This record gives sequence, structure tokens and C-alpha cells, in this order.
Amino acid sequence: MYLTIFKRLFDFLIALLAFIFCFPLFIFIVFTLFLINSGNPFFTQVRPGLNGTLFKVIKFKTMTDKKDSNGDLLPDRDRLTPIGLFVRKASLDELPQLINVIKGDMSLIGPRPLLPEYLPLYNNFQQRRHEVKPGITGWAQVNGRNAISWNKKFEYDVWYVDNCSFMIDMKIVLMTISKVVKSEGISQEGVATMERFTGNN
Repeated sequence: MYLTIFKRLFDFLIALLAFIFCFPLFIFIVFTLFLINSGNPFFTQVRPGLNGTLFKVIKFKTMTDKKDSNGDLLPDRDRLTPIGLFVRKASLDELPQLINVIKGDMSLIGPRPLLPEYLPLYNNFQQRRHEVKPGITGWAQVNGRNAISWNKKFEYDVWYVDNCSFMIDMKIVLMTISKVVKSEGISQEGVATMERFTGNN
């Protein structure tokens, strides 16, 4: 009953209150990134949600669009600005996803929405992460975030699917606050975020 009824009500009310409370900070970040990026402060991307249904996730844009002499985007680490790095370390880049939660595309707690091109690469076990709505934070996030392997991330995601409850969600919220304060698990060693999933990890 929690997963089918109360979780959505909880998501909507908390996300709406959080967005109202954080609105001054939201506007400040929008203005700052608009100047830094010389344009759009937002980054939108299609991601799979519940049952693999596609939706557009909203984040703050922490990287520039700088390209090399061939017109290709530079590596992530070369496009990540100091302000963008701060926003990412503080997990403020996830703030616009409160809008996704209010709309019902996402939950506050759940497996992180990944790239749609990963869908055909998942095995049956990994596909189970889509049995619940994706979240702003989740069990994998508080147990290593981008610093853990893909296999371990999927294990945590499916564990959450099988054990979702109000108490687990509250535990994840508290652990998320601790992780954000400590800026843990932001990236894998040697990359700005995390290596791409190839289906063989």
C-alpha cells in the first residue's frame, strides 16, 4: 500500500514544499549558471522511468559546450567549470528534478534514471530496476553513488525494488544528507562522473 498509494502522496507534498523553500536558491543558481554557461542553465535529457517509459529529466547544467578543433565536445572533466563542480558536489544539480517529482515522472527515492541506450544492454535482473519510479536519490546513491561498479549499483537498485518501505525511504533520506555534507561518491577515479555502461561491467 505504501508503494502504490502513500509514496506518491509523500513525494508530491515533500517535493512541492521543498521547491517552494528552495526557490530563492533555485533562482540564484539559475542566474549564476546562465552567466557561466553563456546561455541555458538547464540540462534536459530523455531517461527511462517506470516500466522503461521515457521522460525528460531536468538538471542544472554543470558543464560547458566547449568543443575541440574537430567540433567534438571535449571530455567531461575539461568542460566541468569550478561553479559546476561545486553545484555537483553539493548535489544542487539535482534540484530541478523536484519538478519531475511533482509531475509524477520521478519519486524522491528510487533507482537513478540512466540513459535510454542502456535499456537493451540490461539482463533480466538489471531490468527490474524499472519496476519502481526512478528517484532523485536511492539505495545505490547512499552506498557509493558513482564510485561503485555497475554490477554493485544494479544489485542495490533491485534490492530497493524488493524492500521498498517508508522506513527504508526515511533511512535513505538521512543517509543522503550525510553523503551530501561529506561530498562522497561524486565520481569514479579518473572520470568526472562515471564510466558508461557497456553491458559487460
